Amino acid sequence: MTSTVPNAVEHADEQQPPITMFGPDFPYAYDDFLAHPAGLGQVPATEHGTEVAVIGGGLSGIVAAYELMKMGLKPVVYEADRIGGRLRTVGFEGCDPSLTAEMGAMRFPPSSTALQHYIDLVGLETRPFPNPLAEVTPSTVVDLKGETHYAETLDDLPQVYRDVADAWATCLEEGADFSDMNRAMRERDVRRIREIWARLVEKLDNQTFYGFLCDSEAFKSFRHREIFGQVGFGTGGWDTDFPNSILEILRVVYTEADDHHRGIVGGSQQLPLRLWEREPEKIVHWPYGTSLKSLHVDGAPRPAVTRLHRTAGNHITVTDADGDIRTYRAAIFTAQSWMLLSKVACDDSLFPIDHWTAIERTHYMESSKLFVPVDRPFWRDKAVDDRGNPTGRDVMSMTLTDRMTRGTYLLDNGPDRPAVICLSYTWCDDSLKWLPLSANERMEVMLKSLGEIYPGVDIRKHIIGSPVTVSWENEPYFMGAFKANLPGHYRYQRRLFTHFMQDRLPEDKRGIFLAGDDISWTAGWAEGAVQTALNAVWGVMHHFGGATDPANPGPGDLYDEIAPVELPED
Repeated sequence: MTSTVPNAVEHADEQQPPITMFGPDFPYAYDDFLAHPAGLGQVPATEHGTEVAVIGGGLSGIVAAYELMKMGLKPVVYEADRIGGRLRTVGFEGCDPSLTAEMGAMRFPPSSTALQHYIDLVGLETRPFPNPLAEVTPSTVVDLKGETHYAETLDDLPQVYRDVADAWATCLEEGADFSDMNRAMRERDVRRIREIWARLVEKLDNQTFYGFLCDSEAFKSFRHREIFGQVGFGTGGWDTDFPNSILEILRVVYTEADDHHRGIVGGSQQLPLRLWEREPEKIVHWPYGTSLKSLHVDGAPRPAVTRLHRTAGNHITVTDADGDIRTYRAAIFTAQSWMLLSKVACDDSLFPIDHWTAIERTHYMESSKLFVPVDRPFWRDKAVDDRGNPTGRDVMSMTLTDRMTRGTYLLDNGPDRPAVICLSYTWCDDSLKWLPLSANERMEVMLKSLGEIYPGVDIRKHIIGSPVTVSWENEPYFMGAFKANLPGHYRYQRRLFTHFMQDRLPEDKRGIFLAGDDISWTAGWAEGAVQTALNAVWGVMHHFGGATDPANPGPGDLYDEIAPVELPED
């Protein structure tokens, strides 16, 4: 349970190359692209200072705007709520400002190498995240069907849990060529990656995650499938993903995206905020000391976009919530794509009809969290039995359960310092159960459930502030946490991801570029937001007649060699 993936590629006598989110759909080395001294490309000097609308101030929008600014263009960022999107860090009223809660993204895998480029760029620190049975997690409690098991390693759990772990490893190896693909991705063997993935996409596009398990002899036991769904491996239970396409899950496990997570010290929202204020050392056209903030009036983004339409000359015209109307030769839309169906009045002519279909078919996962601040990490206290004898166990642990809380995470900043508990982190149907309840109502239900698991622990007496909560499906500018393809959705996702290659589109459908988490192949991971932002930057650069340095070809330059598998439409 400490890893999402089997150990099939680990060998005692050889050092494995580090894994990265290098495909499998589009095996392009974004980390190398970012690290190259030649930079991401340039636009003709005649285009310097040209305004480009960037709609959405989440990570994807801010990364795109930052890189366009460095090229000498003038990004105009529109943001309906706050800079950061689902990188949302909040505090607790009346508590120490160092106590924060990550309402959206809170854990990041080392394979997110393009994301790590920006984390390093702005000088943020990361530390291991306390997932179930991770090395940094003192202990984990698994509570299923009223039975509670305490564990510090997987070996401390009953044999059935190890059997389930073995079944998952076998299922991946036999059904998805795990070790072969994982090795090819570590070695960045594009030919082999494409060869394996083309076969699997054709074979598995119509298969659910649950159906994939059921087809495996290793998971013939319903009990094993049930435990796997409720407890899972890496970050916790997988059952809320069971209806989704197995291709979505394979993208996660091949890249080890669900393992070895790290959190950003001080909160993830610092990343887009620091990029907003950063003054790049290498910048074209703009004077040294220019930042995205300085390019915007009063240092703030434009407000929410209310209308998008095409005007003469194939321009993109943007109307915002203040009634201001501006026209651009290029725009990048990075907000969740459902906004184009509900919050933003759009002309049908913005996109080809098959792209509209893909946007309409996008499937979002619901997600909710609730955090409380506590006086200290009391969970590190040692428990005693009924006779007052020490048990050697922690009084409370990172908890996985089939009760409504599902996952409870314990987040501390050192002994005797105020700390934070994520009382519950849930997805899909489990998230919807919380939707009608206020933060305090949610907390009461959660404390009751946890009290049944830890009858001798008074969590309430340690709480020092009001709870904070989020249900992303109820957030007006999101309507869901992140995209997750259903079976048969591969073709839709391909249309959205490849939208930045606009030479293939009719001329009257060019100029607006889709980017963001739900456009990526790896939705739910900030890496996907970064990668699609870089695609859109290449697209805008190309649209304005610019080009990359031949020594550092961009994603569009190599597209024909690594284009995603194309399935027949008939």
